[in-house]
Amino acid sequence: MNSSSNLVTNKSENFLSQFKDNNSNSLKHFTAAQFVEVWNHYDTDGNGYIEGSELDNFLREFIYSVFSEELGNETIPNDELELMKKEFMEAFDENSDNRIELTEMAKILPTEENFILLFHRDNQLDSSVEFMRVWKRFDKDRSGFIEADELKSFLLHLLKEAKPETNIEEGKLIEYTSSILHLFD
Repeated sequence: MNSSSNLVTNKSENFLSQFKDNNSNSLKHFTAAQFVEVWNHYDTDGNGYIEGSELDNFLREFIYSVFSEELGNETIPNDELELMKKEFMEAFDENSDNRIELTEMAKILPTEENFILLFHRDNQLDSSVEFMRVWKRFDKDRSGFIEADELKSFLLHLLKEAKPETNIEEGKLIEYTSSILHLFD
């Protein structure tokens, strides 16, 4: 069963290979924009999860990108991929739903620490009343929507809450805002 749809043999076919640091033979740290680009590439149906064949494609390319030196031009047989997938999901699928969500992907890919903080769930809202309080605080124009500038203020607030000592550059904050808008808008 060596169909080309089941095996990645050519590095140029591997989307993740463009993010490889050839000096260290590992993936580079992803910017927020690159993280969104990778997410959108593999979440082909846009449902907010990487699952099924999307997950198989991601995993195959991820393994080839990280272990390309060891694999050379060898392909990953489907039975071996299934074993690797089982171990991979045991390590990263925190809620055991057999799919990868954004928070889980943020832990898989080497991503900027401040961007990863936006996906942590340490400060979950306790009630709908608390949600509305936070919403009203950042929906300054009371439009019922969070526009880009309001989102930027919200993200700055989240980052300061998570790491008060961190100084967030304006350019990075704009990049994070743009990336979040591309993910959820």
